[in-house]
Amino acid sequence: MNESGLESKTRTRTVTWEDPQLIAAGLRGMSGLEAMRVMQRGEVPAPPVLELLGLRLVEVEEGRCVFELLPGEHLYNSALTVFGGAAVSLLDAAMTHAVHSTLPAGVGYTTAELKVNFIRPITAETGPLRGEGKVIHVGRRLATAEGRVTDQGGRLYAHGVTTCMAQSGVRTTLKAGE
Repeated sequence: MNESGLESKTRTRTVTWEDPQLIAAGLRGMSGLEAMRVMQRGEVPAPPVLELLGLRLVEVEEGRCVFELLPGEHLYNSALTVFGGAAVSLLDAAMTHAVHSTLPAGVGYTTAELKVNFIRPITAETGPLRGEGKVIHVGRRLATAEGRVTDQGGRLYAHGVTTCMAQSGVRTTLKAGE
């Protein structure tokens, strides 16, 4: 028993992932849309952060991307709701991958700005969530996208916008100590 009189019930969550160097090598030479499609089909593993958070790519087309997240208590904060960063990560993945789906081979991106509005709390009882990202504009150096997090009934939980910066010749290997 702890100080509040509740019996502690420890939970365990195991996460496995593939070597990010091998993932990058498997995607080399592909356009963003091709890369998203091979990841969706499971031909190349998802990046480690997607595995860690439990985000799953479920739909992709040029300029649009949908990820799913099953919220659980492993994502809870001290208020017994899902940590806002989980919804932000779902939106960030959907919006930035929507941008990525428009880019040619050899061009990567990074998030330059992200704005999120939370509408209502998320709990394990909320059920599966969809993060849908849609491109608004793609320029030579900057791209913008918008996104929405909804439940299976279409109820809105969060929405946001992002600005991504294109990067040609993105480095796909790390040096020791990085």
